[in-house]
Amino acid sequence: MTLPCERIGPAPVPDQARQHLVRMRDGVRLATDVYLPEDLDEATVPAVLVRLPYDKNSRYVFFDRIAALFTARGYAVVVQDVRGKFRSGGRTLPFLREPQDGYDTIDWIVHQPWSVGVVGMFGDSYYGFTQWAAVAAEHPALRAIVPRVTTVDFNATSQSDPLDGAAVGSPVWLEGIEYYAHHWVDNGTYDYEPDRSLRPVIEQYEQAFRAIGARSAWFDTLAPRYTNLFPALGRHPFDARPVPVLHCVGWFDNILIPHMRDYVELASRPGWDAVQYLWAGAVDHENYHLDLAPVAEEDDHAVSEAALARMLPAYVDPALAFFDVFLKGVRPVSSLPKVDWELGHAGRRTSGAWPPAESAERVFWLGDPADAAGPLPGAPLTGEPVAEQRSTRWVHDPEALVPSLVPNSFAVLQTYPDVAPVAAREDVLAFSGPVLSEPLDLAGPLGLDLHVTSTAPVFDLYAKVLDVSPDSRAHLIARGQVSVRGPQAPDEVHIDLGHTGYRVRPGHRLALIVASSDYPMYLPCPGTDENPWTTVAAKPSTQTLRTGGACPSRLTVTVLPPRAD
Repeated sequence: MTLPCERIGPAPVPDQARQHLVRMRDGVRLATDVYLPEDLDEATVPAVLVRLPYDKNSRYVFFDRIAALFTARGYAVVVQDVRGKFRSGGRTLPFLREPQDGYDTIDWIVHQPWSVGVVGMFGDSYYGFTQWAAVAAEHPALRAIVPRVTTVDFNATSQSDPLDGAAVGSPVWLEGIEYYAHHWVDNGTYDYEPDRSLRPVIEQYEQAFRAIGARSAWFDTLAPRYTNLFPALGRHPFDARPVPVLHCVGWFDNILIPHMRDYVELASRPGWDAVQYLWAGAVDHENYHLDLAPVAEEDDHAVSEAALARMLPAYVDPALAFFDVFLKGVRPVSSLPKVDWELGHAGRRTSGAWPPAESAERVFWLGDPADAAGPLPGAPLTGEPVAEQRSTRWVHDPEALVPSLVPNSFAVLQTYPDVAPVAAREDVLAFSGPVLSEPLDLAGPLGLDLHVTSTAPVFDLYAKVLDVSPDSRAHLIARGQVSVRGPQAPDEVHIDLGHTGYRVRPGHRLALIVASSDYPMYLPCPGTDENPWTTVAAKPSTQTLRTGGACPSRLTVTVLPPRAD
């Protein structure tokens, strides 16, 4: 049995670009488009390099439009299909050759007649990772990078290594691992719809590979058995020569947590700390904005040219300002705020650090959970710890999983569903704070500490922080998830919920929901210690949450003091 698969190849090279086949050190040639400023004369210009696996000429990445904004500002733009993708030669295998290929491409750029010998890099997701790979290679011409919605270690976003013995790790992000089965098989990309409900789950991908006639080598390193090949990269980028970095993060990005971990580490690391900058917006991975969510067709930049034209300046302008300082030197360093961030529903702000110096932790204690297994508002989130311990139970049934609701977590704001129906399920615990009389401004990290046990040897916890409006609709603010190995589990399980900038407005409530599945975004725990990819029989398990007394389960957020605006 096979799945129907559609192969998607490269789009035409735009008229305004000149494509080169740039030779790497091992003889492989990579397809590389160059866009130059129209008024280029004998003066040479700095270059902005983008190395990506998604077809440099596709409508999806719209680099003909992006390049026009950079060239109008006096930059050359170099956009390259990475090794093994679309028009580039070489084996289709992510990550491992990117340091060398990044170095060799920068070296080619600095020898071009139009080049001033200074290079910056820009881009999202995987083409944020290629920037870190180039940093690790330490070409002296690389002077600044602008990694957007990305991380230095993508494998860590997909799952934790089950063999490392840790009591608390990460569930299997099925959507993230499936990415390699679509995009990293050969030079093209493959569109197909696996039925993730069939067991064993791995068989759906085997069917796809049979239909394609080829396999994804990187998918095979992650499923069904995880293999960490990242040490093969050599030098870790954070151990390389520091370069100025503008981290561009989205509060609703599905890989916000690892990107913010990268930023926080570098902002505290001597040598790197002075050149770390943060731009944060109320956007998701695909750059949909909270103010437009859920997105109407006329505002959807994926399908509307007018919407794309409206979106692009906000997408590109932070990088232009950064490169004007560190590539051209036409603006002083003092013109850049260390942190330029958005408070969702309340506009943009700047600060000298993240979180802002005036912010403070605030704890919401999980109160008596008697009403938690029911619709919002559920059980209370209180300002004081509960003196007497209480408990509640819920059942994780692998045949009746809690739905993810979003069809694509990379574009969560495109649909931005009401989560209240999920909160009303008996297998979901819900807690809410009081109706607010004044704004609650969240600005910094969030975390959840739970006292949970299970009848299963391995169980998952999914937590979502919500904004509940006066009409009882609930929408996502932040989320996090862990996989817990019961026998070694700590008494208190910590869930990192990332960071946010978000205003919970007067008349609204801050709420929290906790569940044991999030499907189909994450591969469900089978209720046993079997591999979730290969199991054919799953069984229910019962989780017990304790709160109050000696088990102070709590939600910790970072808030700003009230101010008049």
